[in-house]
Amino acid sequence: MERRLHTRHRARTAVYVSVPGRPGKLCRARNLSANGVFIETENLGLKKGATVHLAFAINLGVVTKIHRRTAIVAHVSKGGTGLMMESLTGTR
Repeated sequence: MERRLHTRHRARTAVYVSVPGRPGKLCRARNLSANGVFIETENLGLKKGATVHLAFAINLGVVTKIHRRTAIVAHVSKGGTGLMMESLTGTR
């Protein structure tokens, strides 16, 4: 049973992932929704529940929009990491 509130879309964008106190890493997004993203990662050492900062660009045709979000690690698997982004209200 699907529990997602928003549809996932295939993504062709790079996501810069930074963890407080560590250098950032550029990763590839596999899919993206309004409140989450799955990124292909090697071993970033992320644990479920950890807070990360994301920066990524979305091409809207004529305009490319840069998004900066705080996210929580929802799950880590062999293929990558699922991140749940914080809501737009109350974030920068």
